[in-house]
Amino acid sequence: MKKIIFLSSFLLLTILISSEACTTAVVSGKYTPDGRPLLWKHRDTWALNNKVMQFTDGKYAYTGLVNSTDPKGKSIWGGFNSAGFAIMNSASYNLNNDTITQSGLEGRLMKEALQTCATIDDFEELLKGLTKPIRLESNFGVIDAQGGAAYFELGNFKYVKIDANDPKVAPFGYLIRTNYSTTGKMGIGGGYIRYVTADKAFKMAVKEDRLTAKTILQEFSRDLTHSLTNTDLNDYDVISENQATMVMFQDYIPRKSTSSSLVVQGVKKGENPVFTTMWTTLGSPLTSVTIPIWLSNKTHLPMIVSYDQTIKDSPLCHLALELKKECFPYEWGTSSKYYMNINAVINADHTGTLQVLKPLEDEVFGLADEVLLKWRNNEIDYAEMQDFYDNLDVVIPKFYSTYFNLNLK
Repeated sequence: MKKIIFLSSFLLLTILISSEACTTAVVSGKYTPDGRPLLWKHRDTWALNNKVMQFTDGKYAYTGLVNSTDPKGKSIWGGFNSAGFAIMNSASYNLNNDTITQSGLEGRLMKEALQTCATIDDFEELLKGLTKPIRLESNFGVIDAQGGAAYFELGNFKYVKIDANDPKVAPFGYLIRTNYSTTGKMGIGGGYIRYVTADKAFKMAVKEDRLTAKTILQEFSRDLTHSLTNTDLNDYDVISENQATMVMFQDYIPRKSTSSSLVVQGVKKGENPVFTTMWTTLGSPLTSVTIPIWLSNKTHLPMIVSYDQTIKDSPLCHLALELKKECFPYEWGTSSKYYMNINAVINADHTGTLQVLKPLEDEVFGLADEVLLKWRNNEIDYAEMQDFYDNLDVVIPKFYSTYFNLNLK
């Protein structure tokens, strides 16, 4: 019986690691080109359908990533508030050396943090007040408008703060967490290969002074290199579009289970938190487009990231997941998630999903950077913000219809 119980526990842990395999990072503003901190969450989960919601039910207004099956937004899986405080997490599997049942309520804690916290110190006070055992095992990444940037590795009975502004622990100004904690037992948990892949990419970006939200989302969330096998799937770009080519796709940063990716770009100390921007990619990063999200009660969120009752999802996520089917056409057996048609992603004819979508996304980033620069130098123009959103609602669905024959109706 003991062997059966142990085996069941092992299988459960394996399932959790494979389904909650996020790759995340906290970046100090001291090491970014514009001096603003960054918070990255590349989300892997069973909940593939995601949307964005905006709330006013706390001390601070806030916006965040929500499962499309969560109509009231009871759990937030990454977001920021009107004070410039932002939070996300990655599940950890090497902190709690006990048999205490976990609650799985990381999203509830993050919602409470967004409702009540203005600074990293506020979040630490929130953690101190939690009833023990906490029934959580997670790495919470946070930034604030005061220049703060840190992880809190939280287990059942304690937490440890790791500061991205401390050169002793973050010599290059960034911290990365996958599915283990540095204060836990090393060698167990998950994401060690993804950690090394991400670390290589971050180090090079720091060296080249291009550690930006765009770099993270366009390159790291779509990184097709494997740090253990030294495989680079970009080498398949010499194959023509009509030659479907299946490749093993396991332990890369993007995965079949990736549901979204976001980077919260914070503000400099003394800068108005209203300029905090959540660059958001819903659905698979291999088939989606990143758009900026700002927090305002004078505008409404883009319809493409908001819940649509007809499709039971956000339109952007829906389109990205439909297109994703071309990348993962093999569906036989539980191991099917490890095989991808690389030819649908990149090819010699430049008709792969990444190749077709990049020019549109480059344009979105460029236009967003222009309006942000103008707003920072003057004042924020909410009418212009709404026009920007409304334009996205028209252009992006039309793009998917034109180039991929995918329609919302």
